Amino acid sequence: MTDTSAARARLLDIIKDKAIVHGRVTLSSGKEADYYVDLRRITLDGEASPLVGVVMRDLIADLDYDAVGGLTLGADPVATSILHASAAAGDRKDAFVVRKAGKAHGLQQRIEGPSIEGRRVVVVEDTTTTGNSPIDAVEAAREAGAEVVAIATIADRATGAAQRFEDAGIEYRYVYDLEELGLA
Repeated sequence: MTDTSAARARLLDIIKDKAIVHGRVTLSSGKEADYYVDLRRITLDGEASPLVGVVMRDLIADLDYDAVGGLTLGADPVATSILHASAAAGDRKDAFVVRKAGKAHGLQQRIEGPSIEGRRVVVVEDTTTTGNSPIDAVEAAREAGAEVVAIATIADRATGAAQRFEDAGIEYRYVYDLEELGLA
């Protein structure tokens, strides 16, 4: 499916059907919520993953970047979906993975994949809540010599991350907000 508006609509339907879990949950921030948006159910789904690539690629299409990636695990399938959607469109984009901590063995790298040194990158993730994961990825990418162009996510939970990114001077984009997800 290459029609972006159709891909966006279908992806939203799949998210609502498979990824929104209602009930009391404790978030990574330690706060409690009445629902959980489990986008790994989407980013690793055979139908939804290609749609993620199409929709996310469209979201950042006007940006000048070479690679996409972020903090493992949420960012990994998002980045590879963008890599594949870009390749299918004849446009090469690399993906990278930011480890939560550097490896103690081998090359002891914190960032895996093609080198991002001297390259323009977009930090991605599946769902943004506090902004801790993308900020951590931004710091790691900068330490590796990359220029971070923006942060992009599939779903924004409207819990302060946007302001945090703005305060840090980082452009922030997302595909769906709480209202579109039926959670506002």
